[in-house]
Amino acid sequence: MHRLGILTGGGDCPGINAVIRAVTKSALYRYNIEVIAFNNGFKGLVENEAWLIGEEAASGILHRGGTILGTTNRDNPFRFRVTGADGKVTYEDRSADALRHVDEWNLDGLIVVGGDGSLTLAHRFTEMGVPVIGIPKTIDNDLGATEVTFGFDTAVATATDAIDRLHTTAESHHRIMVLEVMGRNAGWIALQAGMAGGGDIILIPELSFNYGAVIEKIRQRRSRGKKFSIVVVAEGAFPEGGSPVYQTAGGAKRLGGIGQIVSEELEQRTGIESRATVLGHLQRGGSPTPFDRVLATRFGVAAVELATAGCWNQMVCLQGGVIRGVPLAEAIAEIKRIDPECEQLKAALAVGMSFGR
Repeated sequence: MHRLGILTGGGDCPGINAVIRAVTKSALYRYNIEVIAFNNGFKGLVENEAWLIGEEAASGILHRGGTILGTTNRDNPFRFRVTGADGKVTYEDRSADALRHVDEWNLDGLIVVGGDGSLTLAHRFTEMGVPVIGIPKTIDNDLGATEVTFGFDTAVATATDAIDRLHTTAESHHRIMVLEVMGRNAGWIALQAGMAGGGDIILIPELSFNYGAVIEKIRQRRSRGKKFSIVVVAEGAFPEGGSPVYQTAGGAKRLGGIGQIVSEELEQRTGIESRATVLGHLQRGGSPTPFDRVLATRFGVAAVELATAGCWNQMVCLQGGVIRGVPLAEAIAEIKRIDPECEQLKAALAVGMSFGR
């Protein structure tokens, strides 16, 4: 083996640079393998935006958020976005270009760092003969084959800090403070940040909520002299009989807006002043926590080890505290959501938190 390719796809995430560092340095130091980096995810693979990444470029980036390679979640090689001179957008299959560039760079295989979307694309390339190793990357922690994804711990820490700060203003003004966090259709960030920050009500996609139950919890708190309440809402949460809320921007639909709706509804029904905060992309940014730096490093090293062992078309994952590989097809088969009977949720209920049920 002489050359590996690497790209980072999908949304940015704290810890990606730690992965790039680990892949590059372990490939060079342990196996004398060159690493070719593709800029801006699969777009770089399609348009051949690539370069030989060495020790110097991979040094000093362990603590940095984002990705030095750039990323995009819009450029699917099988449905590649093309804007004409007249501004009209069309789509075409550019996967053949991506395959050609893999051959031109004489790659023995490709390491794809991404979430379920990027890894699904990676799996399609394995079916076309490209040897691939996947590395799970998402703050949402919703990939089923791994116990945790890097970036999640940092996102939870950021959301927890926000809840801590909201507590002081909520208590001072006797308000309901609603914090909307990311997570797509899984409530992991809301659950763990809500627990860590002492949220009073946590609303998650896995359990549709009832406004009456939420209001009852707020009234119970006020009857005990607690004149404020903190509500943590996952962006994919929705009320009973309702559906998730989407925003449309640039022709794309994205989850978001439920926090403001919940805030307005609670103020109208209770007469208590309410404010909504959308944490948004703050959860994606900044320096990764020590846990995420270590996990990302372990994932990167394991990806190179799988490649050198010829164990292609797998994704590295954490299971039982051990890093191992699982078939890529298995890794992307389903998203990991919160089991309503799980120990974490029961622990939250035991200390008086409500899920709007």
